[in-house]
Amino acid sequence: MSSSLLSRRAFLRRSAAASVAGVAAPLALQLSHIAEAAAAASTDDYKALVCVFLQGGNDHANTLVPVDPEAHRVYAAARGALALPMDDLAATRLPARVQGQLWATAPALAPLLPEFVDGRLAWLGNIGPLVRPTTLADYRARRVPLPPRLFSHNDQQSVWQSGQPEGALSGWGGRTADAVLSGNSQAALTCMNLAGQAVFLAGTTAVPYMLSPSGVPALAALEGGLFGSAACVEAFRSLVTDTAQPHLFAAEHARTMARAIDVNARLRSALVDVPSPVGFNLSEPLGLQLAMVARLMAARGTLGLRRQVFFVQLGGFDLHDNLTARHPALLAQVASALVAFQAEVDRLGLANQVTTFTASDFGRTLTSNGDGSDHGWGGHHLVLGGAVRGGQVYGTLPPAGLDGEHHVGQGRLLPTLAVQQLGASLASWFGVPASELPQVVPGIEAFDGAALAGLMAA
Repeated sequence: MSSSLLSRRAFLRRSAAASVAGVAAPLALQLSHIAEAAAAASTDDYKALVCVFLQGGNDHANTLVPVDPEAHRVYAAARGALALPMDDLAATRLPARVQGQLWATAPALAPLLPEFVDGRLAWLGNIGPLVRPTTLADYRARRVPLPPRLFSHNDQQSVWQSGQPEGALSGWGGRTADAVLSGNSQAALTCMNLAGQAVFLAGTTAVPYMLSPSGVPALAALEGGLFGSAACVEAFRSLVTDTAQPHLFAAEHARTMARAIDVNARLRSALVDVPSPVGFNLSEPLGLQLAMVARLMAARGTLGLRRQVFFVQLGGFDLHDNLTARHPALLAQVASALVAFQAEVDRLGLANQVTTFTASDFGRTLTSNGDGSDHGWGGHHLVLGGAVRGGQVYGTLPPAGLDGEHHVGQGRLLPTLAVQQLGASLASWFGVPASELPQVVPGIEAFDGAALAGLMAA
């Protein structure tokens, strides 16, 4: 289905919604609560996706660790000084064997273990970008197409988020939003980025709204007293929002400015009465970002939002050196922020309506370069939320050492789960019809649709 057809479908949905609203208008007028009624209706089936991007390439081998004695010995021999000691992993063992072996999460992720035990957190074993299912023999013989520019930071960040190398115009988060955009009265606030530029949220129709995790700033020229005169402020507003421009670009710029000023004001107004949630470490970047995401969710009714996609990010994972000291500290931030965020989601009554997942440029090498690990391919990630059928590991975890069909060299994992499979599973839960999944997640038809069929509850 073409993007224009998707746009026409969205237009028809909006038209139908407007017709229904027109029938209900007399009652709303009688109650004098038009905005409140619309907001309440818009959040009956609210859902949100939150992508937590671990920028730099998370070291998967010290995220999920084999703890059967022999498997751990093989793992430690391959990792050398980077290996997590067996004694440190006793408290974070997963409660059941996976593929016949015992595994543990990194000690720094201990706060998330109760979510796994309670069945709200699942692990995805060895997931990464693929063009089609690929065996080690396929990789060595170059018999199948491979993701472009493997092991490159910028390109693999883009491939994870969009399916294309750096320069891609849209991501699967934005395309997911495109398919459900008509359910929101504030389309501009459907895709919200708390971390800076990311192609993940770019759609054909959906446009990412970039927001500081500290809040919505005042526009200095219009609200900050820059001109010192109300007349000057109004003159400036008129100048930058005048769409009656003879030049095409000038008119479009004015429309964009008018829309931005309006959305900025609406968002600031909606957040005025939404306090900062408790439990977050606001001195850490991920905690600060997710606290703002929680505030935005709390304001969903005021803003008339049924569907939202968020992007947050924690940097620092490109650990070519000092991995044993820095990686645990980063994972501790992830655990702290996710636990606080899920608690706030629960408090908002959205436990089954918000799904959070991690992603990263790539996994890293199992082997050490002396003080760290180098760029890899597949890695392990988590999915968290009340709609997640958790308490288990989806996908195939690799053998403990450097042998086997999962390794392409230096312990770089050849993915056995594709990012497309995760994208399709989450998009389906989000409300994207099966017929539109190939447009949202291009290439999904090449992969087993049942691999993650059990990940999400309806």
